[in-house]
Amino acid sequence: MLAMNDASRDRVLVPRVRARLDAVATVLPVGPGNSFLDDPAIVAALPDVDVLLTGWGCPRIGPEVLEAAPKLQAILHAAGSVKHIVDPIAFDRGIQVSSAAFANALPVAEFTVAAIVLAGKRAFRLAAQYRIERRKADPHGMPGSYGTTVGLLGASRIARLVAERLKTYDLEVLISDPYLNADEAAGLGAELVSNDELFRRSDILSVHAPLLPETTGLVDAHLLGLLKDGSVLINTARGKIIDAAALEAECVAGRIDAVLDVTDPEPLPAESPLLDLPNVFITPHVAGAVGNEIARLGELAVSELEHLAAGRPLQHAISPSEIGRLA
Repeated sequence: MLAMNDASRDRVLVPRVRARLDAVATVLPVGPGNSFLDDPAIVAALPDVDVLLTGWGCPRIGPEVLEAAPKLQAILHAAGSVKHIVDPIAFDRGIQVSSAAFANALPVAEFTVAAIVLAGKRAFRLAAQYRIERRKADPHGMPGSYGTTVGLLGASRIARLVAERLKTYDLEVLISDPYLNADEAAGLGAELVSNDELFRRSDILSVHAPLLPETTGLVDAHLLGLLKDGSVLINTARGKIIDAAALEAECVAGRIDAVLDVTDPEPLPAESPLLDLPNVFITPHVAGAVGNEIARLGELAVSELEHLAAGRPLQHAISPSEIGRLA
């Protein structure tokens, strides 16, 4: 059974992906709206469902749904986090859960690496000066990328992809994460440090922590104050991880540059000074899968279904222990 809204289905299951799906499974011609149990046709179909292929717009899969689907073996999510969709009781029932978060992480990692390379040359600030002053800005005195220290706040799936890609650059990479040890960091080509040391030593600081109660406002005035003058802060994670007032103060003062794909609030109000600052580059939450990249999510979910049908283990399974750390 497909459990996603119509817009998601059309973007995720493009024709070539839908053909693979139809080749491996019988797809029921129904899907939920606000609830699995509101539509009698869905309730009648649930007893025959072996797999739920979920996506954006999927209602929560709670105990009542699981009771109505006794044959359910797997929930394959063709989107990112399953935290707010799958009730933990699913794991107790032995139901396998998979997420396409890896497919969404790839474009974010690519976007972040591109931002790091451009930030190393302070290309965003120079481009803004060029636009405003209508003349070529002087790049002399800018730090350049060679030997730059890049800090990664969080060892998320995206951060690990970024670290792997940065191995081919002449950069020093630092990483901070309470769940990472020094050997794991070294395997990523990075040095494990504390949050304070990360902010103090980084020329470019990229945020990759999940948004959780304990990470809301994590990047506060204290940590921002540790950044070097002229350093660059990149955020492709969630806006609320950074204290909005503290970030605005640092950027308005011109002490640091910021590359923000996410903000708090999102979008920013029209009167926000960040929108007009030459040292702030803002994009409208486009680092994740957009356009034709969304088909990757469907490809990953259908690949998981193919593994399941062939009796092979899922490649992107989510374990119960991970749920608490997911955004």
